[in-house]
Amino acid sequence: MSPSVRVTLPPNLRAMARVHGEVLLEVPGEVTQRSVLDALEAEYPMLLGTIRDRRTARRRPFVRFFACQEDLSHDEPDAPLPARVVAGEEPFMVVGAMAGG
Repeated sequence: MSPSVRVTLPPNLRAMARVHGEVLLEVPGEVTQRSVLDALEAEYPMLLGTIRDRRTARRRPFVRFFACQEDLSHDEPDAPLPARVVAGEEPFMVVGAMAGG
C-alpha cells in the first residue's frame, strides 16, 4: 500500500481544484516533492502548470513548499520528504509567496 500524504494548497489552488481543506494523496514509491506533485497533478490535472512549469518541471517563482516547519522550496525535487510527512502526521504545504514593498 502506498503512503497517504496530506497536502495543503493555497486558497486559489483549492478553488481551482474544487477541494476544501487538505488533499489526501496516495504516493507510490519514495515520497519526495516530485512524487507528491506528480500525484497531485495526476489527481487534479487542472493544477498542471500552476505549481511547476510544465516544460521544465521547476517550482514556479512565487510558490513555496513547507513541511514540519521547514522551508523545503530549495531542496532537490527528489530528496525524501520528512518521515512525519510520509507517515501522514504532518502535511506537505504548498504556499503562495507574497511579494511587494
